[in-house]
Amino acid sequence: MAQGMKDIKRRMRSIGSTMKITKAMHLVSSAKLRKAKENVEKSRPYYETIVNSVKRILSSTTGLKHPFLENREVKKTAYIVVTADRGLAGGFNSNILRVSEHEIDKEKSVVIVMGSKGKDYFTKRGYNVIESYIGMTEEPEFIHARNAANIAIELYRKREVDEVKLIYTKFISVISQEPTVNKLLPSDIDTDNVQEEKSLVQVQYEPSPEEVIDYLIPKYIQSAIYGGLVESAASQQGARMTAMESATDNAEEMIDELGLKYNRARQAAITQEISEIVGGAEALK
Repeated sequence: MAQGMKDIKRRMRSIGSTMKITKAMHLVSSAKLRKAKENVEKSRPYYETIVNSVKRILSSTTGLKHPFLENREVKKTAYIVVTADRGLAGGFNSNILRVSEHEIDKEKSVVIVMGSKGKDYFTKRGYNVIESYIGMTEEPEFIHARNAANIAIELYRKREVDEVKLIYTKFISVISQEPTVNKLLPSDIDTDNVQEEKSLVQVQYEPSPEEVIDYLIPKYIQSAIYGGLVESAASQQGARMTAMESATDNAEEMIDELGLKYNRARQAAITQEISEIVGGAEALK
């Protein structure tokens, strides 16, 4: 009985130590989530401005021809996949990797990976990983998006790939994150909802609409990738915060249950000792 009580106390101490860690991680993730959400809100206006500019050009110009708008026979695809550098984030990494594995044809694709979890996953499974960025997914910077975009654009210009897609986790709320696949090249920006100009002034682009598109589309791709990075950073912290909160609650429940077991074992030990004392006293009479 005494040995059983010692085992219970040992487990309670171990779970208590784990609970302290999960509580600390929950607090850290909460602080990082606030910063990540601010980055999401700051990046969206720039991205939306670029997209709206491209929409206006495409909707106001007829017969526009450009490699970035050319639909080709898809023989090879470049994927930019955003994962996390660390685990302990619930289903964050497994969800995005499951979607990626379903989307990517190993034989007809090249992969640019953001995050060590994705790098390890795709490398071990024999995917053609041409570039990877690690140690930056929690605090992404625009230079990371620009570098990845430049690699993808160069592959597309040289016709080494026929389309470029971004796979990332869209931040909806603290408890909801959605794996998303976004086609970047060839650009298929929807122009149906572009508001018509009230004035009848004809817009002219200098030196030409094609030159403007050649400048804007790379900016659009860079900002789309950066948006995916900051969305994923917020999603990652939200998932980790939720996972750590759940782990803390589970640890508290386990400690409460073990506490009841310990008290029952202690009561049984006391009862047994009393019975032995009474039995001994009776035997001496």
